[in-house]
Amino acid sequence: MCGIVGIVGFSAVNQQIYDALTVLQHRGQDAAGIMTAHEGGLFLRKDNGLVRDVFEPHHMAGLEGNVGIGHVRYPTAGMDDSSEAQPFYVNSPYGIALGHNGNLINTDELTQELFDSDRRHLNTRSDSEVLLNVLAHELQRQSPAQVLSPAHIFEAVDGVYRRCRGAYSTVALICGHGVLGFRDPHGIRPMVLGSRETDQGTEYALASESAALDPLGF
Repeated sequence: MCGIVGIVGFSAVNQQIYDALTVLQHRGQDAAGIMTAHEGGLFLRKDNGLVRDVFEPHHMAGLEGNVGIGHVRYPTAGMDDSSEAQPFYVNSPYGIALGHNGNLINTDELTQELFDSDRRHLNTRSDSEVLLNVLAHELQRQSPAQVLSPAHIFEAVDGVYRRCRGAYSTVALICGHGVLGFRDPHGIRPMVLGSRETDQGTEYALASESAALDPLGF
């Protein structure tokens, strides 16, 4: 069991993601991570430990931007190692970061496919990195010379559904585009969508539990 959160707003989201992860701490106490996006740059802090220990003030100051995702980890797959703290990141296409709650049951098969057919190399034994690279490959197939549209993204997720078997909920940050959230086709792992109105417009958030969004007004 892990905890995930994603926020798209009009002001800095680093503290809001931190607060949401603190509420989700019971879902994973081994590692924590946050990635944000600002003006084409991506900013990441992750490590083993509790949320309060991983993020010190100077780390928080470096997490710039009004878009971001966060993760707290309980190691159900892979190893108990800081290299497997999430979010994971790949730079092609677009730059994609991903946080994942759940398990894939065909990880070995997908790992071989990614190496043999998709020409993608994995750095860990985590099924979350497998899921990220499958998503990245499916996005790459969606006319990369064109502007990435919602239709392209939804088609890529359909490709993930065709290939990835298991129970999972996922938040992904696609650089320059926003936050994507999806669950396995059977909706086994939980995820909730919240929104709130501001003077600048509607802000959105995703999380493993509504308890993480309620204190933030979503």
